[in-house]
Amino acid sequence: MSGNKATGRPINPPKLHHTTFTTMQLDNMVAWYELAVGLIPAFHNDEAAWLTNDEANHRIAFLSPPGLKKPVDKSHETGIHHTAFEYATFDEWLDNYIRLRNHGILPFLTLDHGITMSIYYQDPDGNGVEIQVDAFGDWAASKQWISSALEFAANPIGTYFDPEKLVAAREAGLTFEQIHANARAGEYVPDTIPADIFLPELY
Repeated sequence: MSGNKATGRPINPPKLHHTTFTTMQLDNMVAWYELAVGLIPAFHNDEAAWLTNDEANHRIAFLSPPGLKKPVDKSHETGIHHTAFEYATFDEWLDNYIRLRNHGILPFLTLDHGITMSIYYQDPDGNGVEIQVDAFGDWAASKQWISSALEFAANPIGTYFDPEKLVAAREAGLTFEQIHANARAGEYVPDTIPADIFLPELY
C-alpha cells in the first residue's frame, strides 16, 4: 500500500449536500431508505423523490425516467461504491443494526476502519449504504488519525468483525472503547471473511 499522497489545496470549499440516483423501482427505494436510515420524502411522485433526515431540504434524490436499463456488471463497474450515514454514539449505531436485523435487513460487509466502525448494506438497486460510528467520537481527532497514523496507511480497509459478537460484547458489559480495540485486534472476526469489498451482484 502506498503512502499518503494528500496535500493541502486551499480553496473556499462547498459542503456536500446530496446524492441523486436513477432507479427503476422508485417506491421500493423510498421505502427502504426510510426504514434503513430514516430518510423521509419531502416530495414523492411517480417519477422522482427527494428525501431528507435532517434540516436540509433533501439529502438523497431518486429519479425514475422512462428508458432506464439495468446495469450489466454493477459490482465491477466504476462509480459510487456507497453512500454513508453516521450515528453519534456506538449504542445508537449498534441498536440500529439490531433493528434492521430484526426487519430482515442484513449487511454484506462489516469493517472496523480505525476511524470508524462501519456496517455496509445494499439498497434494492444494489447500491452500497454504509452506516458508521466515528471511532474517536470527535471528527478533529479522527481526521488527524487518518492523515498521520501508520496503522491506517498499512491497512486502510481495516479489520472485519461479526456484528453479533459486538452485540454479545456490549451485553457482557464492555465499553465502546474496549469493543473497538478488540475489533481492531481481530477478536470479533466473522466465521467467513468476504473475498473482496465489491458490491454483491443483485442483477
